[in-house]
Amino acid sequence: MSENSVSETEYDAITDAAAHWCMRMHASDCTADERQAFAQWHDSHPLHAFEYAAMLEVWDVADHLPRPETPSRPVPFKPRSRLRTYAVAAAICLAAMPLAAFTGWEAGWLPSSYDRFQAANGLRQVTLGDGSEVELNLGTELVYSHYKDQRRVTLKKGEAFFKVSHDSAHPFIVHAGAGQVRVTGTRFNVWKYEDHVRVMLLEGSVQIASDSVHGSVPLTPGMQASYQQGDATPSVRTIPANDSALAWRQGKLVLDNLALADALPLINRYLSKPVMLADASTGAIRIGGIYNITEVNNLIPSLPKVLPVYLTQNKDGNPVINSIPRKSPKG
Repeated sequence: MSENSVSETEYDAITDAAAHWCMRMHASDCTADERQAFAQWHDSHPLHAFEYAAMLEVWDVADHLPRPETPSRPVPFKPRSRLRTYAVAAAICLAAMPLAAFTGWEAGWLPSSYDRFQAANGLRQVTLGDGSEVELNLGTELVYSHYKDQRRVTLKKGEAFFKVSHDSAHPFIVHAGAGQVRVTGTRFNVWKYEDHVRVMLLEGSVQIASDSVHGSVPLTPGMQASYQQGDATPSVRTIPANDSALAWRQGKLVLDNLALADALPLINRYLSKPVMLADASTGAIRIGGIYNITEVNNLIPSLPKVLPVYLTQNKDGNPVINSIPRKSPKG
């Protein structure tokens, strides 16, 4: 079966299979045999992987739906494109999740549409369905969902600068890592690497809330909040006057005399294979400089030329930075 010769019936079968595997891979009783069967199915044809990725997008949206107290009459899910694919996925994903079953647009549970944006090879500027403008850093992925009573973004990875259109009746919520940012209209930056999230506010006001703790922390212009999985509350501080975190909007990565332990999360998000530290003493070595974000992959091989370090590789193929032991003085 070639990709160009797939009939409508075959394509529908692939869609249904992708939705089935989306449900099973998220099920608590999924077996090792099922996971092996899924891997074989996923890798057997490019369309299988493509359709499954589409299902995961819908699952991500459904995962943020609140728990209904009473079921209501369902309303059809109507994404802007690939209607049947997403409708099948939504139906199966929602049926598999009691928290979201039998709810719809009128109740404020399902989005009427959503869009997925990605900046794979360079910076990108996009306009969301509500008119808000977003700048995406290199390697960033996010999904925008429009609900009856709110606007919602899921930052899956990377970094984005938001200029949110003011609409007090429809709050703008950004889910990132183990928390969320709630605004009505403002300008702010969200950076996410693994489970670490940092929010910088330039204009307006936002509320930072944890997924696991009730209550929120307010930010005012010139403030920054950081959090990660397991934090009870975000860490809040004033943005330094010389802060260069937003240099990425000009295509630059600025490392201002940072310890390697602090610099690597900023560097690794631009690399296909994260760089590791051999030990804590290596992480204490400091690094500085201004780099083009599209050329960060050239930074690591050059480190032994400017720092007292050498490079090795671990069993997974990740580069590892090792400090050169200092020689004890004789005498």
